[in-house]
Amino acid sequence: MRTFTLLKGVPIFEKKSGSKIGVVHDLIISSSTDAVKSLLVKQGKLFSKTVEIDIEDVDSFGSDGVMVKDRTVLRPHKKPIDIPFASRHGLVGNMLLSAEGEQLGLIEDVYFKEELGTIVGYQCSDGFFSDITEGKRVIKTDEPLQYGKDAIIVNVKKS
Repeated sequence: MRTFTLLKGVPIFEKKSGSKIGVVHDLIISSSTDAVKSLLVKQGKLFSKTVEIDIEDVDSFGSDGVMVKDRTVLRPHKKPIDIPFASRHGLVGNMLLSAEGEQLGLIEDVYFKEELGTIVGYQCSDGFFSDITEGKRVIKTDEPLQYGKDAIIVNVKKS
C-alpha cells in the first residue's frame, strides 16, 4: 500500500534503457470505479510537458523509482473526464462528508494498492491543532465517492 504523498516526485524509469522518463506529478482517479486509473508524469524542467501512464502499464513501484517497460506506455495527457488527485480541481483540500451528514475533514492524501490502483482510504485533516491532539483520520469506503461542487460525499465503511 502507498500514499500519493510518498509517490509524488518519484522518478519514472524505462527498464529497457535505464533512462529517466520523468517524475510522478499527480494521480488520475476514475470517477466511476474510484480507483487510481493513471499516473500523470511531468517531463522536462524548463519547458515541461505532462504525459500519462495507465496504472496497468507500471511494472513496479519502488521506494526510489517507478519502473515501466519502455516509453511506448506514455500517452499524451488530455483534459481528464476523471478526477485528478492533487492538481487544480482535484480532490486535495475538498471537504469530505459522510452520507449521514458528518463532516469528516479536508482530504489530504489517498492510500492505494499499487498493483491494481485500488483505493483503500482517504486521509483527512480537521486542522493543525486537531491533527496534533487527535491525529489524522483515514476514511475507508467500498463505494465510489459522490463528487459535488461544495463537498465530496462518502459512505464510510464500518470497521
